[in-house]
This record gives sequence, C-alpha cells and structure tokens, in this order.
Amino acid sequence: MSELVDLKVKEHQDLFPMLGTDYVEFYVGDAKKAAYYWMRTMGFQPLAYSGLETGNQDTVSYVLRQGKITIVLTGSYHPDTEVAEHVKRHGDGVKVYAITVEDARQAFAVTTERGAKPFMEPRVLRDDHGEVVLSGIYTYGETVHIFVERKNYEGIFMPGFELWDPPFRFPEMGFKYVDHAVGNVEEGKMVEWARFYENVMGFFNLLTFDDKDISTEYTALMSKVMSNGNGWIKFPINEPAPGLKKSQIQEYLEFYGGPGCQHLALATDNIIETITAMRENGMEFLEVPDTYYETLEARVGKIDEDIEDLRRLKILVDRDEYGYLLQLFTKPIQDRPTFFIEVIQRKGAKSFGKGNFKALFEAIEREQARRGTL
Repeated sequence: MSELVDLKVKEHQDLFPMLGTDYVEFYVGDAKKAAYYWMRTMGFQPLAYSGLETGNQDTVSYVLRQGKITIVLTGSYHPDTEVAEHVKRHGDGVKVYAITVEDARQAFAVTTERGAKPFMEPRVLRDDHGEVVLSGIYTYGETVHIFVERKNYEGIFMPGFELWDPPFRFPEMGFKYVDHAVGNVEEGKMVEWARFYENVMGFFNLLTFDDKDISTEYTALMSKVMSNGNGWIKFPINEPAPGLKKSQIQEYLEFYGGPGCQHLALATDNIIETITAMRENGMEFLEVPDTYYETLEARVGKIDEDIEDLRRLKILVDRDEYGYLLQLFTKPIQDRPTFFIEVIQRKGAKSFGKGNFKALFEAIEREQARRGTL
C-alpha cells in the first residue's frame, strides 16, 4: 500500500549536491518537425541550435525552453549514428535526463564508485562564454543521466550551440518545471532500479504503489517513486503486474523495445488555461467519462476550480493530507504508443494522484483496445 514520506525528513540524503533538472534530450526521427510540434502544441520557445551551420556534421539539435524546462530534440543526418540506431530501435524517445550539479567530476566519481555504468567520462566544453563540465552514467535500458556543471558558463545553453531565433513563435502555455519523470522497466526489475537510485545516487523511496493501488478489472502495475533529498528530482519506476490483459507497461516495453522513460510530468500554475491552450493547438488527451465528475466533490472535498470547467476539459483531481492536485495525460505524442506528457498542477498535494489511477488507466485501456494491443 502507498505511504507518503515527509520530504523534510530526508533532506540530508544527497550524496552530492543536485540542483534540479538541467534538460531532457529526445532522440527523434526529424528534429525540426519535432521542435515545431513542441512549440505549436505546448508553447515551448526556441533557444539554441546545433547542426551543419555550427560544425556538427553528424547530428542536429534544437533546444527549446519554457519556464525552467529545457527540451533538446536531436536527430541524425546519417543512418549509422548512435542517434539513428536509437530511433530505429525505440522510435522517438528520451535518451538523456540531465541533472544540474555543482561538480560534475564529483558526481561521476561518486556514482561510478557506487556501481553505476559510465556513459561519459568528465569532459570540458569551452567557448567565449566560459565552460561547461559534463559527465554521465547509464540508468535503465539505454537511458542516461548526464551531470551538468555550468557555474562557469554564461552562454545561452552550452558550447557548440548558437542562438536559434526563428521568425515564428507561439504563446507560452504556462509550464514551469519538470515535476517528475516516469520510467518503465521489465517485470521484476522495479526493486532493482529503485535500489540503484538509492545506493548509487542517494535517492530515497518517497512513495510505493502496489498492484492493489494501480489496477483495473483487466490490468495492473506497481511503482516506486524515488526522490533526491530536496525533492527537486523525482523518478517513479513502474513495472507490469500480472493481469487478465496486457498492461500499458507491457505495451510500452514491446513498442519501445525495452525499458525507457514513459512520460514527463510538466507543472503549471493554472491547468485550466494550460489544457485549454493545448487543446486549441492540437494536443490530444485521454478522455474520461462524465460520470467521474458526478461524485468529484464528495471524493476530494471543496476545490477552487469550477467543476464544469474540469468536466469540459476532462481534468482529474485528487487529494492527500497536504492539499490537492489536478492532472491529465496526453495521448502518445509520436506514432508508437510509448511516450506521453502529464500536465499537473499542485495545490499543496505532494502525492501522484492515486485516486485517479483507475479512471486514467481505464482511459488508457480504451485506447489500447482501439489499437488492438490490450
């Protein structure tokens, strides 16, 4: 059963200072079109570019930003690069979850000494704006964490990138920061990867959900939410649980070709405005039945928002001992039924919407049934 741990109890846990999410990098089939999609449907703003014009002969990257969220979309010019191979196996998906640290050399030394598989030895990138120090380790599947030390850098992103200032822009949609990033792993591997974050990176288990918490008539999954000490970085780890039909986690693993990042939860201060803008700009969301809202106030108590607005936009609400939250999942944002976005607004709540799991997963199962993968 789930039990929330007070973050203040664990503030001393970090093995090295982690200052938050630096960027999230996707390997994609067409970086320019992906960048336009993120700008058009989610209001991300153009920031930086690396490609042929900057001396990059193999790959191309577009950097977008909104609030504290930085998204890097990287494609390949050639069929034999690591990026091209990754896209061939997995489709568009998260390759890098980068973490801002005070000392990238220290972060690499600590994590590799504690058992992490090295991805990138510490390296220094320099230009006229200073230097950035990078290092990296593998986590589940082919996903990696890159540690970014940028205290001596004043450029727009990092060396090797130039300002990207296209003539077209779209209004921001209220996104502030990455609330959490969810990873899907194989059955029986959840505890192993939770221990990785605990033992290698000094995270702690903020919350655990078993198959009684996250299940429907047909499918189930289990999850452990791992958090660093200050709570700025949270990684729920999901694994499938036995059920009558194929769970969303099993579907993901099959179409992604192994473990990977299932979704990013992006925080907003006004989910009604954010979802309204996203829908108007073409984003597709999971649909929940109107009956969900008939007993909403009885389940979650008094809330500030108009229930009719929530019903119209299909936004879900849940409450814990600290307050309540509002959330909604998009449909997959690429052809394969793998990665999607969660939009979340926290009004005191520290949990992850346990009371909405059944409604959300039934909505996902309806989509699976349409795809013929349930």
